[in-house]
Amino acid sequence: MSEEQLPYYLYFAALLFSSGVFVVLTKRASIFVLMGVELMLNGANIVLAVFSQYDPNLRGQVLAIFAIVLTVCEVSIALAILLNIYRKTKASNLDELTKVGN
Repeated sequence: MSEEQLPYYLYFAALLFSSGVFVVLTKRASIFVLMGVELMLNGANIVLAVFSQYDPNLRGQVLAIFAIVLTVCEVSIALAILLNIYRKTKASNLDELTKVGN
């Protein structure tokens, strides 16, 4: 990767991260919120992988792989929790979940 391509990768990562923030802040369905969190983590992983090109030890790529593994664990646990909540309340909207809990 040449230094001329670096801004394009960073713009793409910023676009992914900002679209993830937008989804988390605007959507109320729990699955969409999880998808927004995934977009934010993928944007951060792209930045780690891009900047690890300048590190001879490749620490950024190792950290990005570790973050991907943690993300998979987080998603599996979150989906299990959401499925259990949906079975009990029949609600997937986050606003409805706060009303049911009270």
